[in-house]
Amino acid sequence: MKRFNTTGTCFPNKHYMVDLTERVAAIRAMVDNGDYFCINRGRQYGKTTTLEALASALSNDYIVFSLSLEAFDSNYYDSDGTFSFGFLTLIKSAIDFKMVKKLPEKLKKELLGAYAEIQVEKTITMDDFSTLISRLAMSTKKKIVVIIDEVDQASNHESFIKFLGLLRAKYLNREKIPTFHSVILAGVYDIRNLKLKIRKDEEHSYNSPWNIAANFDVPMELSKNGIVGMLADYEADHSTGMDIDAMAKLLSDYTGGYPFLVSRLCQIMDEKLQKTEGFGSLSECWTKNGFLSALKVLLDERNTLFDDMMKKINDFPELRQLLYDTLCTGRRISFSQDDKPQNLALMFNFIRNDGGKVAVANRIFEIRLYNLFILEESRRNPELNSAGSVERSLYVKNGRLDMDTVMERFAVHYADLFGHRHGAFAEADARQCFLMFLVPIINGTGHYYVEAQTRDERRMDVVVDYRGDQFIVELKIWRGEAYREHGIEQLCDYLESMHMKKGYLLTFNLADGKQPGHHVTNVGDKTILETVV
Repeated sequence: MKRFNTTGTCFPNKHYMVDLTERVAAIRAMVDNGDYFCINRGRQYGKTTTLEALASALSNDYIVFSLSLEAFDSNYYDSDGTFSFGFLTLIKSAIDFKMVKKLPEKLKKELLGAYAEIQVEKTITMDDFSTLISRLAMSTKKKIVVIIDEVDQASNHESFIKFLGLLRAKYLNREKIPTFHSVILAGVYDIRNLKLKIRKDEEHSYNSPWNIAANFDVPMELSKNGIVGMLADYEADHSTGMDIDAMAKLLSDYTGGYPFLVSRLCQIMDEKLQKTEGFGSLSECWTKNGFLSALKVLLDERNTLFDDMMKKINDFPELRQLLYDTLCTGRRISFSQDDKPQNLALMFNFIRNDGGKVAVANRIFEIRLYNLFILEESRRNPELNSAGSVERSLYVKNGRLDMDTVMERFAVHYADLFGHRHGAFAEADARQCFLMFLVPIINGTGHYYVEAQTRDERRMDVVVDYRGDQFIVELKIWRGEAYREHGIEQLCDYLESMHMKKGYLLTFNLADGKQPGHHVTNVGDKTILETVV
């Protein structure tokens, strides 16, 4: 029986996975064209699985050396000669373990003979290695494709940079001197913009000879239709009765197609939920309530992806600031790949281009980052956070969240704590106050996210999920009656798109002009509870 996989390479005969046929065909077109290129995506974005499928698809028409620098001995980086020997050792290992399909005997003899000549000294000059590459290319009618995974491991070593320079020189002269037909480098960091420090007394600089690389624009995220196909495969084996299209939409909406997140949520619904209260059968796990429960498990766990995200934002303060500003200040930041923090965030797949503005890549990353930033803020201003924790029993009745009471009690605590100085608050401060109050109330059972399409200087919609119930809270700053009416109209439109009848409008009066209180407004079949603080 197949299963969902979140560790290592996925294989179609062992794992439920999205069909990669179209993706591989698009990459193959670049290989057929003789391109040298990079596949740069964040951690656990399906790079290695894609490379495995690509190597298999190419093997009938090309000689494919699919290599990885993950376990490359660090001693090989000591000099140009030792690196060349180490790289040749990788190729020999691929041959020894029969990882190269349909290897011509002449090519195999050429390789093994060259290796035997240098095995004692364990070094070969770059010039001799360049000549060997040409000899290999001449020894077979089939063209040679080299795939190198985990190039991040080598990116700060001078010997590797010189190796890239060798490949570049041979690429530019390929019409005269035979060489590899196509070279593919894969990793997180973009080797074309390599931050390199060759010697200890040098400053870091951007310096890479890999400027020959073609642009790689093949989508690597999982599409909704691709997820539908994967779930259909699963449903054929398990007959859960799930609504495949609705489940695929939930997975796509929350993950943005990030492969690890999609697989992990499916894995939790498949393997973990039946062991928890409220899920007596697999069919109950593959529902919206099951999805939201799996999402809660995912958000609460430590895994390699989240650990890597926290490491990155701690290692790069400018990256942390960008994500904080994007989520918490209400500012819509113009998207530009020339901006260093944005370039970093884009390379790690933490952000995306949303109509020319910066947006966090997916809802799950948003929730995780929001929880971090709100936790940090609550340590500096613990009053509202404590109020939500202490009075939690007032807000959850018979297992259901009473959002009316949440809004009413927030107004009371806000007035007690900040009423005398709220006019000095920035808009971001006001919004954070509500989130600091909300998080301890729903924490452990529910979650929230901020609707990216409505996050700006003027409005921000918070969507709260609690045991299958959803609540829409629009946060606005008071700017006059006309603006308020427009806000109610916007909220009603959003409720209609969400197929909901009731919404909440939280208005922060940061200046004189409107009295605090609660008001119910009916617009058609929609009910709006407005709270003014």
